[in-house]
Amino acid sequence: MTVLAPAASPGSSASPAGTALRHAAPALLAYAAVRLLGVAVLGVWGAAAGSSPHQLLSARWDSLWYTRVAELGYGYEVRLANGDVHSNLAFFPLLPWLERLLSAISPLSPADAGLVVAWTASLFAAWGIFAIADRLYGRRAGTLAVVLWAVLPVGIVQSMAYSETLFTALAAWSLYALLSGRWVWAGVLASLAGLTRPVGAAVVAAVWVAGAVTLIRESRAGGSDGGRPDDSGSGVGEWGVGGWSPDGPRGRWRMLWGVVLAPLGAAGYVLWVGHRTGGGLFGYLEVQGGWGNGFDGGLAFARFIGERLASPAFAAGAGLIAGVLLVLWLYRLCLRQRQPLPLLVFCGIVVALALCASGYFGSKPRLLMPAFPLLLPVAVALARLRTSRAVLVLGPVALASAVYGALWLNGTGPP
Repeated sequence: MTVLAPAASPGSSASPAGTALRHAAPALLAYAAVRLLGVAVLGVWGAAAGSSPHQLLSARWDSLWYTRVAELGYGYEVRLANGDVHSNLAFFPLLPWLERLLSAISPLSPADAGLVVAWTASLFAAWGIFAIADRLYGRRAGTLAVVLWAVLPVGIVQSMAYSETLFTALAAWSLYALLSGRWVWAGVLASLAGLTRPVGAAVVAAVWVAGAVTLIRESRAGGSDGGRPDDSGSGVGEWGVGGWSPDGPRGRWRMLWGVVLAPLGAAGYVLWVGHRTGGGLFGYLEVQGGWGNGFDGGLAFARFIGERLASPAFAAGAGLIAGVLLVLWLYRLCLRQRQPLPLLVFCGIVVALALCASGYFGSKPRLLMPAFPLLLPVAVALARLRTSRAVLVLGPVALASAVYGALWLNGTGPP
C-alpha cells in the first residue's frame, strides 16, 4: 500500500515515506505492543482452555469463508434447514485475492496468508489513523488515537484473518488523501476499499461529498480562487487544510478522476454478483438476504434489545442501550469538534449501517470498528493529560480488552 507521506524537509536526504514512518514510529510501536498483549493473553487462555489460538485467529467463522474463496473461488454455499442459503458471494474479494496471491508465492497456506495480510494491514491502518489525527490535532493526539483503536473491546479482531484491518487501512489512507488534496489516490484507495467490504460505500460517499462541496464552493466563488480552502472557520472549510488542489483546471481534472474512480470497486463486484446470480442490480442484496442481513433502519436491533429488557437478560439489554447512546454521543462530539467533512460523512455512514442493519447482532461492535473518527475527541482529551496519567488510564483498558478478546474468541458465536 502506498503511503501518502508529507514532503521531506528541505535539505533532508530522507524519503518522504521514511520521514513519515519515523514520525509515526512511537504510535506504531504502541499499537503493536497492545496487539501483542492481546495475542499473548489469548495464548495463555488457550493453554488453559485447550484451544488453539492459531486456529481461532486464522481459521474460524468468517476467516474460513475467506479462505474457501481463496482456495476454491466463488460458488460455495451452505443450505440451512430453514431454507436460508449462505453463499460465499457475500464476501468481497480483495482479502481472498491477497490470500491467494501470497500463498502462491510463499509456503504459507491461504489461512496463514490471511493472518499476514491482516496483521500487515493493521499496521497500515494504525498509521493512517495516526496520519489523520496528527494532521488535525497533533502528534500526541495521533498516538493516542491509535492506542484507543487498539484497545477497543473487539480489538482482537485486528489480529484475526478478517477484512476489518484491510478495509480500515484503505479507508483511512483514502480519507488522508482527501485531506491532503490527492484526489486520484483518494479515488483509487476508495475503489479498493469498495472491493473489501460492503461498507466501502462510506468511503465512496466521503469522496463524492468532498467533490460536490468543492464544486459548489468554486461555483459560488466564480472560480476566481482556484479552489482555495475556506478559512471562515466553518466545519466544511476546516477540512481544507489542503483539501483540494489549488492549481485550477488541472486540479479539477484530478478531482474528477478521483470521483469517477472511487465507486468502481464496489460497483464492479456488486454488478458481477448480480450477473452471476441472475438477480441484476439486486443480486447482491439477495445474497445478503440469504444470510439474514439487510437494512431495516434498526427495527430488528430494537426488537432484539427489547427482548433482552423483557427477559432475565435485562442487564444485557441495558448495556446495549448504553453502548448505542455512547456511540451517538461520540458522533455528536465529532460534530462539535468540527471534524473535516469527509471524516464526518464516512463515520456517520459506518455507524448508520452498523446500527441499522438486521442480522447477527453480536457482530455490531466489530462493524463499528472502522469508525475511528469517533475516537478522535477522546484522543484529544487524553492528550491534555500527562503521559503517566494517560498510561494509567489506557493500561488497564488494554488489559481488559485483551482478556475480553480471549473470552470472546473462546465463546460459541462469531465476533
